[in-house]
Amino acid sequence: VTGDGAKWIDSCVKEHCPNAERVLDGFHIVSWMTGALDDVRKRLWNDARRGGDQEGVKRMRGVKYAVLKNPDHLTDRQDESLAALRNTDPKGQLYRAWQLKELLRNLLKHPLGQATAELKHWVFWASHSRIPEIVELSQKIRRRRPDILRTIELGYSNARLEAFNNRIKVTIRMAYGFHHVDNLIALIMLRCGGLDIRLPKPTT
Repeated sequence: VTGDGAKWIDSCVKEHCPNAERVLDGFHIVSWMTGALDDVRKRLWNDARRGGDQEGVKRMRGVKYAVLKNPDHLTDRQDESLAALRNTDPKGQLYRAWQLKELLRNLLKHPLGQATAELKHWVFWASHSRIPEIVELSQKIRRRRPDILRTIELGYSNARLEAFNNRIKVTIRMAYGFHHVDNLIALIMLRCGGLDIRLPKPTT
């Protein structure tokens, strides 16, 4: 059973599917880290703002997207911001948090044996980072370590379901102005139901 780390999913699986393997979706695991990383940036931005450090405020605002995006998806300007990330705050908290994000993102792609050792190292490094947001996240990662390793071992994700959800959201926007919900449901079934409707060929 794949899903995010919500406790209600765990309890439902335990009650209704006691023999099922619980898998955490890789996207949501990385999103925990990106959320914590952005919290670090916001805290440092607020500290600079309260201290009257206008240059620090500007730097923190400028690296927002550079630290959250994957390095291979950066624009030239974001790449320059990332290159200067080491010097964006005196204690290097944002840079170290970004390093931990990249380590976590990449270890999810590695073989189970390698990922097991890397995840253990990640938890140790994060828990000793002295960055409050990352220390708190390391406790969550430690609790969910068996589920994360199972995700790596089995290779399942929510990608297909998320794709259907996005297609349904687009369909709802297309159906703006429909007078009855049944018409919307019919359109969703038509677009997402896998039906192969052969229209009649025109005769000449």
